[in-house]
Amino acid sequence: MKALNQLKTFQRILQEYPANTPLSKFLPGFYRQNKQMGSTDRKVASRLIYNYFRLGKALLEIPDEERLIVAEFLCSTQVNSFLQHFKPEWAACIGFDLNDKLAMVKGAYPAFELADVFPWLDQLSTGIDQDTFLKSFFVQPDLFIRVRKGQEQLVKAQLNQAKVPFKDEGNNCLCLPNGTKLESLLPNQHSYEVQDYSSQQTAQYFKPQQWESWWDACAASGGKSLLLHELQPDLKLVVSDIRESILANLDERFRQAGLNRYQKKILDLTQNPDFIMHDYAFDGIILDAPCTGSGTWGRTPELITQFNDHRIEFFQRLQQSIARNVVKYLKPGKPLIYITCSCFKAENEEAVDFLVNELGLELEDTQVLKGYERRADTMFVARLIRK
Repeated sequence: MKALNQLKTFQRILQEYPANTPLSKFLPGFYRQNKQMGSTDRKVASRLIYNYFRLGKALLEIPDEERLIVAEFLCSTQVNSFLQHFKPEWAACIGFDLNDKLAMVKGAYPAFELADVFPWLDQLSTGIDQDTFLKSFFVQPDLFIRVRKGQEQLVKAQLNQAKVPFKDEGNNCLCLPNGTKLESLLPNQHSYEVQDYSSQQTAQYFKPQQWESWWDACAASGGKSLLLHELQPDLKLVVSDIRESILANLDERFRQAGLNRYQKKILDLTQNPDFIMHDYAFDGIILDAPCTGSGTWGRTPELITQFNDHRIEFFQRLQQSIARNVVKYLKPGKPLIYITCSCFKAENEEAVDFLVNELGLELEDTQVLKGYERRADTMFVARLIRK
């Protein structure tokens, strides 16, 4: 009976869920409207709908209920009542190796192809292992935090006291189970920042020097600016974004991090910003470019189903437009740090080709940050120098 109710709840969520809305925004509203659902009910409902979308575009031709059972089998490693009720023969094999489970799904559904989960493999950046990348979608990524300097021992002690397992990834990066309630475990929110492992690794490419002037051109939530500040607090910093609401939220986050010297500018960088930026010349520019976000779809698997590959071309044009309007404010001999959270070569290597061939920059270093190998986001970073 419980499993049947769980299925009915899943069907309602799927029916009411509007496309192009993150599940993380939709589900809290759904649960508020269904107050009869207890915490366990909500947890199971969230697991089922997320696992369903982890199947990507595979087996779209079969009923939603069957797709859900397949997804539950591939994504779960522990016995659960839902699978025991609807597919007991698979529930008995829940601890099998993923390759064996994939073979069982293939036996039951000959049309199943792993490549259908993410059907844009030919557009992936160079060096991404397709098989490992595809299988990573069946695993929920971990939660990563960056601990502020001087707070390492305190944060670790608090986590140990609460018996929360964590892994020290080095450079003040800690890995925790997804869903860890940090607010109650670490009451001093000044002591850490939530930031994906790969995002933290981009800092290795910044290399700022004391008293330099830097521009975080598409600042969003300010994560890269905070990384920059951690490396070198004595900088002159300009942060900009097209969204005023985003910039309004930066002040408190920066204040908590002790970042007090900065300027904010609302800029649409698809347009020439000379009327605001004409007096500026920077020792470094971070361009964390708008992108498909495809490297983060392990966290937001619902976006796989909604994605159309014409969006790649849209973002490629957008990135080129922004880059053209940003690079001219870089001093000769100084770095542009180009970053995306995309796994598509059109937004990564081809963007670097544009920066080199069209805008005259010189490539110093580049890397695909293979987060899919460690339950993190997949990202791209390049350091280029203006001649």
